[in-house]
Amino acid sequence: MDDNSLKGQLQAALTAGMKARDEVALSALRQALSAIAVAETAGDEVTVLTDDQVIAVLVVEVRKHHETADAFVTAGRADRVERARAEAAVLEAYLPASLSDDELAAIVDAEIATAAAAGLEGMKAMGKVVAAVRAQAGATADGSKIAAMVKAALAG
Repeated sequence: MDDNSLKGQLQAALTAGMKARDEVALSALRQALSAIAVAETAGDEVTVLTDDQVIAVLVVEVRKHHETADAFVTAGRADRVERARAEAAVLEAYLPASLSDDELAAIVDAEIATAAAAGLEGMKAMGKVVAAVRAQAGATADGSKIAAMVKAALAG
């Protein structure tokens, strides 16, 4: 495996976490590497995930950690919230920076103009515009946020 790959970086960080006895990093990295291994062996043949595919797995893992933290808040388990958020932060460090709201709005506006030029206007353009924005924004963009921005722009 290529040590410059994102998976290689995660495995190197796991080794460093073991040496440093960093329990939070170890837990987060083990879970992420386990999810990557599951994704690599999920089909008929074993595959090696590309960095973009690893990023998609990490996005899901980060979302799971945040959902877990939210569940602990609801359950009144403040002692567990901090650890879940810390584990999410460990994995977020390996994700590319997400776009700002202004950058995302610019992409939304450009894709709405493209759809209008193709004859799609109003809510009929919603699916096409959301798909195009997601493709440009990348795997780390929040899909519900994109849909809300597109809907607001098309309705306004």
